[in-house]
Amino acid sequence: MPNFTSTMSQNVTQNPKLRLLNTLMRGQTVIATFMLLKGVRAAQVIARTGLDAVVVDCEHGNASDSDMHDMVAAISGSDVSPVIRIPEPSTAYIKRALDTGTHGILVPMISTAAEARSVVSLAKFPPAGVRGQGSPFACLEHGLTTPSDYVNKANESVVIMVQIETAAGVNNIDEICQVDGVDLVFIGPNDLALALLGYTPAKYTEPVFLDAIDKVVASAKKHCKKVGILAVDGDAAKKAKERFDLVVMSADIRSLQAWYRAELEVARS
Repeated sequence: MPNFTSTMSQNVTQNPKLRLLNTLMRGQTVIATFMLLKGVRAAQVIARTGLDAVVVDCEHGNASDSDMHDMVAAISGSDVSPVIRIPEPSTAYIKRALDTGTHGILVPMISTAAEARSVVSLAKFPPAGVRGQGSPFACLEHGLTTPSDYVNKANESVVIMVQIETAAGVNNIDEICQVDGVDLVFIGPNDLALALLGYTPAKYTEPVFLDAIDKVVASAKKHCKKVGILAVDGDAAKKAKERFDLVVMSADIRSLQAWYRAELEVARS
C-alpha cells in the first residue's frame, strides 16, 4: 500500500476484521497499548477494553514464538487488531511475526531509507517483495478462507510501521518517508530521548527533542504517511490525538503497577 490515499483501500476496507487499517483509512486515530506479559487470557482481557489494537511487544516483553501465535489469535478473535513489535528488522523475525496473521508489524530502530526498504521487501510477497508463502494460520486472523486468499490481499492489508528513535532516523526521516510500502512512522520517545538528550524520559520541554518530533510529523504528513507515538496515560493520549494517527497508550505492566500502587496507598492510609 503506497499511501493512505490509494484506491487500493476499496479492496481492504470491506474486511471488517482489519480494524487497524480501516480506522487509519477513515482518517481516525487508532488507540492501542503495549503488551509485555504473555498469555491468551491476558490478551483477551486487554483486547476487550475498547482498544483498536494491541501491540504484542516481542522486543522488550516475555512472549515466546508460541505465545505470539496464541496472543494474535486471541486479540483478533476479540475483533481488535493484533500488532507485533519484533525485536529487530531481520528476515526470521519479520517472517515469523507475519505468519501469525498479525494485522501489522512495528519494527524498531530504523535509521535509514535502506533499512526501511529492506523491511518492506521482507514483509511483502512477490513481486513487491521476497516474503515466502506457507503459513496456514495468517488467513484465519484476517477472516479469510484460504492461505491463497491471504496471499492475494496481504500486500495491501498488512500495515508496516517503522520506529524512529535515533538521531540518524530523525535526520533521514524525509528519505524514510519516501519509501513505498512504509505505511506509518512511529516515534519511540524514550529511546529518542536517550539518543538526543542522554536521559529518559524527556521532560517535553527540551527544544532539540520537540524539534525532532515536529520534524518527523511534518515529514510524515508531507509524504502521505501515517505517524504514531507512545503516550503515558489517557490525558497524554487525548492530547496526542490532535497530531498523531496512532497513539499507543501505556503498557500492561505499567498500568497494573500504577493501579495497585494507587489503591495500596489508599488502603494503607
